[in-house]
Amino acid sequence: MIPITLRIWIIVTFTVVPSLVIAQQPSPSPTASPVQEASVSFPTPAPEAMPPMLTAKAAVLFDAHTGKVLLRHNENEPRQVASTQKLLTALIVAESGDLDKKVVIDKSDTMVLPTKLGLHAGETYTRQGLLVALLVKSANDVAVALARDNAGSVAAFAEKMNRRMAELKGTSSHFENPNGLPCDTQYSTARDMAIVARAAYANPIVHDIVHYRTISFKFNSGKTVIIPNTNHLLRDYSFCNGMKTGYTEKAGHCLIASGSWRGREVIAVILGEPARSKIWKDGQSLLVYGLGLTPEEVAASRLTKAAVAKKVKKSSSTVSGRRKHTRRT
Repeated sequence: MIPITLRIWIIVTFTVVPSLVIAQQPSPSPTASPVQEASVSFPTPAPEAMPPMLTAKAAVLFDAHTGKVLLRHNENEPRQVASTQKLLTALIVAESGDLDKKVVIDKSDTMVLPTKLGLHAGETYTRQGLLVALLVKSANDVAVALARDNAGSVAAFAEKMNRRMAELKGTSSHFENPNGLPCDTQYSTARDMAIVARAAYANPIVHDIVHYRTISFKFNSGKTVIIPNTNHLLRDYSFCNGMKTGYTEKAGHCLIASGSWRGREVIAVILGEPARSKIWKDGQSLLVYGLGLTPEEVAASRLTKAAVAKKVKKSSSTVSGRRKHTRRT
């Protein structure tokens, strides 16, 4: 696919918190005129900064504080969003509270496709522990266990997801499961996932978890494993502070990435990236553009292996009570 230079994107200021409300209107043409300046005090990218070239099917970049949209592309196009919808699952669980409560794993929780944590029927873990594994490992069995615990069944939890999305002013989504595994009747948009991302970013529990570069997970058996975050940008750049990855064959590679730099905070939503290598490049490019970083600042923020090891130690969590291996975000 030929990359499209995303040059001009409408900037809008929003007052709804924590929801991001993006105006329902057609995506601007790649040849449209430059964005108009909105009356906000938050810094925007330097005028000379050019929007990055993307190959993703859809994208939104916005200010995490104000909701101002800095860039958008096919933001209203319905599509599957893979595991990025686990942010909504996590938000609902976090908002429900009582995170120290024990969850007893049911056999049905273990019957989903990878990526899995490796839970076994009869094991017990806290909601908090499972929530961490959900967001760091992107474990599908954990998503089902949390959904069943929260609402009684996956179907009932999906209804809660749809209600919560409506409350957040999302208008073009329908969810059937808590993990984003393929389902023909399940879809969202970059716009709606931006709304979810902003609400999740504003939630202190979710915000804290998504920045972990690694976790130490202890199973009921006593076995402890180290789990790296599926978000590679966390390991590569100090300005990235988290969010969620996703992939299925139908959804393509997806990424919601957040970044912070000298008081600025932005979130990028990227959906339908055809190549895995490009999702990290696009994620980095969007965060750099949104944060207004210079090439020198980008180079200085690149993490060495030693720096990563040091940051991993600081941004890690020991989770007592559950976990194993597998793959696919």
